[in-house]
Amino acid sequence: MGIAPKANLIDLRVLDANGASTDSMVIAAIERAIALKSRYNIRVINLSLGRPIYESYTLDPLCNAVEAAWKKGIVVVVAAGNLGRNGYASVLAPGNDPLVITVGAMKNMGTLTRSDDNIASYSSKGPSYIDLVAKPDLVAPANRSASLLAPNSTLAASYPDNIVPVAYYSTDPRTSPAYFRLSGTSMAAPVVSGAVALMLDKDPSLSPDTVKARLMKTASKSFPLYSTATDPTTGQTYVSAYDLYTVGAGYIDIAAALASADVANGCAASPSIHYDSASGNGYLSYSRVSGVSAPIWGATAVWGTTAVWGSSVFNSGATTAVWGTAAVWGTTAVWGTGGVSGSAAVWGTNSPGKGEQ
Repeated sequence: MGIAPKANLIDLRVLDANGASTDSMVIAAIERAIALKSRYNIRVINLSLGRPIYESYTLDPLCNAVEAAWKKGIVVVVAAGNLGRNGYASVLAPGNDPLVITVGAMKNMGTLTRSDDNIASYSSKGPSYIDLVAKPDLVAPANRSASLLAPNSTLAASYPDNIVPVAYYSTDPRTSPAYFRLSGTSMAAPVVSGAVALMLDKDPSLSPDTVKARLMKTASKSFPLYSTATDPTTGQTYVSAYDLYTVGAGYIDIAAALASADVANGCAASPSIHYDSASGNGYLSYSRVSGVSAPIWGATAVWGTTAVWGSSVFNSGATTAVWGTAAVWGTTAVWGTGGVSGSAAVWGTNSPGKGEQ
């Protein structure tokens, strides 16, 4: 039934049959959602889409649109993107905007516990290109997720093996197959949007900043140091480190978020990163966002024990360093081969692969 089965949905369609769109189309839909906010009580926007970053979020019209929605009291949840195998700085826009909740993808192994879940190797990593905003904000289950099927759609026709068999969810043979499996951060974002709906249903007075702060602070921070994943098609193995730029503040814990009573009295904008070349360390920098008050972050509670000044995250000599060989400006950076400027990086961020990776 999904995370928040009683939530009312307003569908503002922006992607065509092939999953492509334009900035103007997405911006128009966001502006329409803002205009309809009071009429339909729109409190959360889910954006399971993204495109390459071409300029600072302060100048990007798409980022300006999501910030406008946030400042009108609408929580904006955005998929981080599926370019994590290209290395760091692979988060897409508008997930690079510091106000929105940017979501990465975890592999749910079909069990009730989180202990066997690992990060999906394709989940885009931060910090964001150009502005070095610390993203994603948190991660959620997203690999081979069963969700709604659009019959006769291009996606269904292209990946018929991803249609969920009737026997998976019903013993009645007359039941029509109405579900479809997909992998990607586009599936992770709606999990968080559903959690936001539950939080607002419990307390409609919550501000977007309080919602974001509660989700990040209460996220589970129990991860291994690293995990590996092997592509079944190419045989290539990918190593993922569980640092700030891979899992953000942690793995979403909806029950903990619902139980939280913390209130954000300021802005919950994600911080950016400052690199000190003299010490070889990186630090969080709380840049101001136009029209919002000072940031609320201060303690390391949000990101746990692997604080940004810890040697396991930023130290230039560590194997998981942001500034190492796979750094923002390294050989696997966003402008490298297969980076976000590649022809495959358009708008839709779903990755309908057949196997977990």
